[in-house]
Amino acid sequence: MNKDITNKEVLQRVRDSLHDFPMFIGEFIRGIANITEPLTRLNYLQDIKNFFNFLIKERIQKDSLMDITLDDLNTLTVTDIEIYLEYLSLYNSNERELSNANSAKSRKLAAIRSLYKYFLRKNRLTNNPAGIIETPKIHEKPIIRLNMDEITEMLSIVENGDKLTKGQKKYHAYTVSRDLALITLFLGTGLRVSELVNIDFDDIDFENDQLLVLRKGGNQDIVVFGEEVRYALLSYLTEREKMIPLEGHETAFFLSMQRRRMSVRSVELLVKKYASLAAPLKKISPHKLRSTFGTMLYEETGDIYLVAGVLGHKDVNTTRKHYAALDMEHKRKAADVIKLRGSNNIQPPPLTSSYQDENTEDK
Repeated sequence: MNKDITNKEVLQRVRDSLHDFPMFIGEFIRGIANITEPLTRLNYLQDIKNFFNFLIKERIQKDSLMDITLDDLNTLTVTDIEIYLEYLSLYNSNERELSNANSAKSRKLAAIRSLYKYFLRKNRLTNNPAGIIETPKIHEKPIIRLNMDEITEMLSIVENGDKLTKGQKKYHAYTVSRDLALITLFLGTGLRVSELVNIDFDDIDFENDQLLVLRKGGNQDIVVFGEEVRYALLSYLTEREKMIPLEGHETAFFLSMQRRRMSVRSVELLVKKYASLAAPLKKISPHKLRSTFGTMLYEETGDIYLVAGVLGHKDVNTTRKHYAALDMEHKRKAADVIKLRGSNNIQPPPLTSSYQDENTEDK
């Protein structure tokens, strides 16, 4: 199956969705096609639709999305955008109560900003209230990852089927080598789930222990793997070569029991099944396995640039943001490495009472 199939499907959904919007939205989506991925454009359409529905309900007198014009957008104020962001905190849609965290609000605001920015450049808008709004503050969450005991337990469950139900064990007998190769590849390379499901036979080079992946954004990259990953992949390869894939799925390395290329969703469910047994108190996804790999690599090397390169981050600041807590731990260790007078027994003087009083007042 062509690796672009997912993008093609999304692209078709983008085109189908445009029928629900006024013509200027189609112009906007086509205008940003060369600088965005199809999935980004689809998400923008969903977020713009949500915004337009709010406008019809709360701010402007229109019968449908198709009736909204650029002139309507030009009349909106900063207050209107602020009211929308507050509205996103809790609202009803199709008899369902929905809410958005600041991260979701930030994404929805980005879609509106992009829309205004595009038509400002084309001199079709003169007002940009979205550009003045501050991005909602996103509180950094601790990295959820597996520790070494949990990794060992998870791999054991995958390999031996421990803790699986009778029904799960029935299918496990047919998928054990595939599942072990898949989980080991996640933990041993930090691949994204989209990168893993797109792997073809020809992408794996066992002579050099490396594979070709299609990174986020469409760039190709070489990922090097270690001995444990190599062994797991070769073990699955023996089983994979016996399978007869459905037409159009012949090149796919990881196949489902229906003999199709595995989907992102099926891999997510597979990871969830095994991880929930190994670490029941943690919500582990393929991305959390990626975080587990990144954490282990950073703890071993202390090299944030190496971690960024291996994970395929274009900007090292993205990596630094995710591993900031670990970065501080390395800095603290570094502070104790240098011994200026070669002694480990130097005792610092006690804090003065005035300093302690000042600290107490600050608190």
